[in-house]
Amino acid sequence: MPNQEVINIMNADESGKQMVEFANKKGEELSRDLKRAQIRSIFAEARKVQAQWGVGSDASMRKLNMLKPKLFYQAKRNPSVDPLRAILADAIDEVAKESDQKKRSEKFERFMDLFEAILAYHRYHGGN
Repeated sequence: MPNQEVINIMNADESGKQMVEFANKKGEELSRDLKRAQIRSIFAEARKVQAQWGVGSDASMRKLNMLKPKLFYQAKRNPSVDPLRAILADAIDEVAKESDQKKRSEKFERFMDLFEAILAYHRYHGGN
């Protein structure tokens, strides 16, 4: 079942306030079990997608969609990744649902902002 809070962040959180609060809460939760190397490797993949975003929108969207199976694989190998997988998979779905290219790019930027904020709070709360 999709996380309604993630859906709201991706679609209606214009100020980013809800995103920051959510990222703080999730970053703290994830810092207990998830290692920094695990979250950083996933983030590196997302950064690769970001680097090519807009160059070939179909290819970029395909790469973003392919991040989901990687997340599921990582979560199967290490259950501490699963809460992050759930958040990011829901956010990716919201990007993929958007048919308007400009809005899709805006949602992709929200996806990256959300991921970056979770990563930052994970580190702040002692994730190692």
